[in-house]
Amino acid sequence: MSIPQKLFSEFLGTALLLAIVIGSGIMGERLAGANEAIALVVNTLSTIGGLYILIEVFGPISGAHFNPVVSAVMAYRGLLPRASLPAYVVAQLAGAVVGAWIAHAMFDVSILQLSMKVRSGTGQWFAEVVATAGLLLVILRAPAARVAAMVAAYIGSAYFFTASTSFANPAAAVGRMFTESFAGIAPASVPGFVGAQLVGAALAVAISSVFAGAPVATEIEPKPNV
Repeated sequence: MSIPQKLFSEFLGTALLLAIVIGSGIMGERLAGANEAIALVVNTLSTIGGLYILIEVFGPISGAHFNPVVSAVMAYRGLLPRASLPAYVVAQLAGAVVGAWIAHAMFDVSILQLSMKVRSGTGQWFAEVVATAGLLLVILRAPAARVAAMVAAYIGSAYFFTASTSFANPAAAVGRMFTESFAGIAPASVPGFVGAQLVGAALAVAISSVFAGAPVATEIEPKPNV
C-alpha cells in the first residue's frame, strides 16, 4: 500500500469510528430518554461491532490504528516508519472531527457543535491510564488473527469497568470535543484525558517489555491428552 492509501485508510477508519461512537450515543439517548444506562448499553454494543469490522477492513491497509498512541507505540517498536507518524496522527485527528460531523448530519442536528460535558478528576484520569494501558497490551500481545475481536471486546468491557467509559484514544477525545451529545467531552477536559492516555501507553510499553520473547496464545504448544 502507498503512503496516501494508508493515510486515507486511517482518516476514513477514524472518521467512521467516531461516527459510530457519536451516532450510537445520539440514537441511544433518543431511544432511552433519560435512562443513561440503556443509552450506554446501546453505545457500547454499537462500538464493539463497528470497531471489530473497521479493524478487519482497514487493518490490511494501514494497520487500523485509528489512534495516535497506537501509532506512536508502533513507531517506537519499529512497526511503523517514524517518518510516517506525524502524518498518521494528522489523518486520525482530522478523521475524528469529520466523524463527529458525519454523525450530526445523519441525525439532522447542527453540524458544528462544541461539547459542554465536563469529564475531569483523578478517578477519570486514572481510568484513562488503565483503559489505554490495557488496550495497548491487548494490541501488543494478542495473536494476529484475533486482534480485531480482542480489541473490540476489551473496549466494550472497558466502557463499563472504567470511570471514563474508556476513550483510550487522543483522536477520540478530540473528535468527541466537537459534539454536544451523550459521547461529548468539554474542551477543557481533553488535555487531562490525553495526558493520561500518553501515560497509559508508556506503561503498556514498559509492561510489554517484561514479557519480551514470551509466546502469544496461538504459539503455545497444546498439552498432550493424558
